Amino acid sequence: MNLAELLSGYRNLEAVLDSMADTIIAHDAERRITFFNRAAERLTGLMRDDVLGKDCHEILAGGFCGSRCAFCDQCIPEFELMTFPLVITDTAGEAHRVEITLVPMRDSSGEVTGAVAAARDLTELTELRRRLQRENSFQGIVGQHHRMQAVYELIRQAAPTDVPVLIQGESGTGKELVAGAIHSESERGAGPFVAVNCGALPEGLLESELFGHVKGAFTGAVRDKRGRFERADGGTLFLDEVAELTPVMQVKLLRVLQDRRFERVGGESPLTADVRVISATNQDLRRRVRKGRFREDLFFRLCVVPIELPPLRSRGTDVFLLADHLLERLAEESGCRTPPALSENAARRLLDHSWPGNVRELENSLRYALVKTPGGVIRSEHLPPSIAEAGREPGRKRAGRKRKLTPGQVRQALERARGNKAEAARLLGVGRSTLYRYVREAGHAGPAVGREGDV
Repeated sequence: MNLAELLSGYRNLEAVLDSMADTIIAHDAERRITFFNRAAERLTGLMRDDVLGKDCHEILAGGFCGSRCAFCDQCIPEFELMTFPLVITDTAGEAHRVEITLVPMRDSSGEVTGAVAAARDLTELTELRRRLQRENSFQGIVGQHHRMQAVYELIRQAAPTDVPVLIQGESGTGKELVAGAIHSESERGAGPFVAVNCGALPEGLLESELFGHVKGAFTGAVRDKRGRFERADGGTLFLDEVAELTPVMQVKLLRVLQDRRFERVGGESPLTADVRVISATNQDLRRRVRKGRFREDLFFRLCVVPIELPPLRSRGTDVFLLADHLLERLAEESGCRTPPALSENAARRLLDHSWPGNVRELENSLRYALVKTPGGVIRSEHLPPSIAEAGREPGRKRAGRKRKLTPGQVRQALERARGNKAEAARLLGVGRSTLYRYVREAGHAGPAVGREGDV
């Protein structure tokens, strides 16, 4: 029995399938189309009356299943449910990125008699996510969480001044991006932005890197060399991992900040440079001061304006914005015109992960997924095992305090779930009652309001 015969006795069921947002197409073993819902008309630009009874390969180039068509051979195929990405071009020449789920139809004896294809159009969703990304970023920093909005405001306030800024946050949270944003927003934006990692060089080399050296100052010093302070003249010097400075280097840096003078290694003539200093660390510098590992006077010289970057795990649905931003950039790097989309299961895995490596770990995970994915949709099984398998653990709960919802997070989740509040609640990591209560109390006018039938 094919789908058309089944529906003939259930007219209400046909009406339900016609009202669905997802495309539903069915054909028999000879690829003759037996069902074509209204969403299929909207997706393809073809009318139902014009396609019923025709070979699906005749009405759409490559058919609805592309290279995955199971009915191209003479024999009746044997296959199970499969899901895969595909690009379908409608009659107007417009390309649609879709996710196809193909299910075999069987008769009473279990023989395959045709197939039903369900297609979800991801084109509009992908564009919406890109627009949200553009609207929720600042100087290349992506995020709409209220803690990131507070960071943006601090950047705007601190940028016009020349006061030192100390950026603190876990590794991978984007401290250098924030330093660069402060520089770009300041009057020094046209000047140089010079960075140095204080933990990457031994004390002797770091002193030479910061202050420069004269010819003959030490073995290998065959010529004079300008240091980072001189090169940053008129601009900004970014001291990354400043907590790694040795006690001797702490004293020398403090002297430069106090006197605004320094000498090259082996030199005698004092030099000056008009430099704004921004520093960063992934450690609690106040605690290091209390333990005697960092000079208190240097700390107060560096930390006039403190900026604390939140870890990715506390930024809620910002992970979606960041994933879209990174996928677009990675696609450009690889020469791909269209970046891949995240399936709903993959999105939930990203939201559930604790991200100890923060944005850097997210980027590496997406690079891994791009290697694994065969097409235009990243599914949960394409993610690194530590992320893909963790989401399958029975009874697994998110660690930490109950999630505090924000209007931006709720709007994004509802848009991603296409108005389905139950799905949006799963994406947000909260119960349905929590989301309903939030929508009711906030008077949220998103696409899911009033759609109880989706739950």
